Amino acid sequence: MDKITIKNLKLFAFHGVNPEEKENGQSFYLDIDYYLNMQRACQSDSIDDTVSYAKVVKTVRAAFTKTSYDLIERAAQALADAILDSFESIYRVEITLKKPEAPVKAEFDYMAVTIIRER
Repeated sequence: MDKITIKNLKLFAFHGVNPEEKENGQSFYLDIDYYLNMQRACQSDSIDDTVSYAKVVKTVRAAFTKTSYDLIERAAQALADAILDSFESIYRVEITLKKPEAPVKAEFDYMAVTIIRER
């Protein structure tokens, strides 16, 4: 099982239950692990034989900013759907969506959800 990792991708969006989250927006951070067979790419040294992380980032950015979700759980699912729908060779994706500015009266680094989806 081969894996490509994108760590702490920062995206700005308007997700949240509270009206001020939808109006003002906030930064979110994403950890994305996607699984595919990279054996051909390891032999060929060709970008055509793998899934470019630049293309994954472009897909994720578009999906993440297209719609405003109340729940980060739903936003994470939309990202998993976008990745699996866009790249046939990816057979598993793990996404951790971090919300460091969650409106909770407590000291914390971030609130997060992690989802794992497979074909």
